Amino acid sequence: MATKVRAAHILVSSQLRAQQLIGRIRNGESFEALAKEYSACPSKANGGDLGYFERGQMVKPFEDAAFNGKAGEIVGPVKTDFGYHVIKIIDVQ
Repeated sequence: MATKVRAAHILVSSQLRAQQLIGRIRNGESFEALAKEYSACPSKANGGDLGYFERGQMVKPFEDAAFNGKAGEIVGPVKTDFGYHVIKIIDVQ
C-alpha cells in the first residue's frame, strides 16, 4: 500500500470545467500549463504540484482519489468543499 503520493492538481469551480480540462489533457495539452492558467489554488504557480503527502494531510475525497490511482494517471473530477479537482498522480511510494 502506498505510504506517500506526489500529485499535482487543478482546482476549478465547476464539474464541467474540470471535465473539459481532463479532455484537453488527454488530447495532449500540458497539465502544468493548464494548471497555471485555470487553477484557483496557489499551487498553480508550480504547475499544480503539491509535492509528496501522506494519508491524513489532504481532504478525504482528494486523498482517496490520489491514493487509489497509479503514477502517471489523471484522476477526476473529484469534488471537495474547495471545488472540483483534476489530479495528476506523479509518483507513488
